[in-house]
Amino acid sequence: MKITVYDKYIFKQVALTTFVSILLFTVVWIAPEMLLNTIKKILEGEMTIKVGLIFLTAQLPLILSKAFPVGLLLGSLFTFDKLSKDSELTIFRAVGMPFKRIIAPVLVLSVLVSVMCFATIDKLVPRSSAVIAKIKDRNPSSQYIYTQKTETGKPTLAVVVSKYNKKKMKNVIVLNFEDSKYTDLHGISTIYIAKKGKFFANRWELYDITRYRISSEGIFNNIDHLNQMNILEGHLASDIYTIMNYSTKKEREITNKNLWKYTRLLKNVSRDEETYNLMLNKYYQRFFHPFICMLMAIMGCLLGFSKPREQRMYGFGIAIGAIFLYYITLPFFDLLAEKGVLPPIITATVPILAFIGGIFAFYKTKDL
Repeated sequence: MKITVYDKYIFKQVALTTFVSILLFTVVWIAPEMLLNTIKKILEGEMTIKVGLIFLTAQLPLILSKAFPVGLLLGSLFTFDKLSKDSELTIFRAVGMPFKRIIAPVLVLSVLVSVMCFATIDKLVPRSSAVIAKIKDRNPSSQYIYTQKTETGKPTLAVVVSKYNKKKMKNVIVLNFEDSKYTDLHGISTIYIAKKGKFFANRWELYDITRYRISSEGIFNNIDHLNQMNILEGHLASDIYTIMNYSTKKEREITNKNLWKYTRLLKNVSRDEETYNLMLNKYYQRFFHPFICMLMAIMGCLLGFSKPREQRMYGFGIAIGAIFLYYITLPFFDLLAEKGVLPPIITATVPILAFIGGIFAFYKTKDL
């Protein structure tokens, strides 16, 4: 397709209004609460001015990842609404330009913005989230429970780490199960309680351990002390350590590559179905959310097509409603995926299908 003066004109107009819309969205998002809280912390001495500026700057990638689709929708809507009111779209259509050709510059812009959105979510958001966590001095020390099961779902080993931070852990409880004990409900053969431990690449080492041996009747028949023992050796030790570290992070703090690795480990190693479904849903959303940029741009163009005397608020009202519904329903679909009500691939694609359906409906109702 040959680039014409029309393409440059429309591209420039939509790009400008999209930039302004993104800027306004960012200011509105920051101004009410985030900015006031930051200023308050600076005045109270909890933050320096430099740290406060870094904190606000680190928030930008998180906001931009949400602002890109909104900016394209409002930018294309405002531009095409103005073209309609000025009868410029009527002239373009009178000279034989089809709808696909009219919105071609907008589609090119939406592809560029989609790439920017994807890169922001994958690269910038995890880095900025790490900066925010550091400024908030969030302590990643937490509790973790790992249960090893057979193919039939019977537990063979349970490890309860009461507290851990980086390479060290404290107050670790290890439960050993035996098949022969399943005539009784407890099924536990040995309990190990370690005061401390350390993570290594190929093993977990526990120190200062009290061992409780349990009879088939559920009675302690022997209690002794061990100086050191190893658990979760080999690749399993490394995999569980990775899962444990990712479990303390929010989804936005993980890159696409590591999020995919995390979901595989959840599925194949820990067998935590709920967390696996939620993280897989989030992983799919990483790719579908940038695609929403293109769909919102097309919807904005369609809503902007109007008759010269048609009320302008009609299109803007629908646009605001679409934005609101999209972002407010994302947590609902996350919950459906987490609880296994719907497969993650379905919960992640429902918003896409909804926008495609809306675009098709508006296309049919407009006189194009």
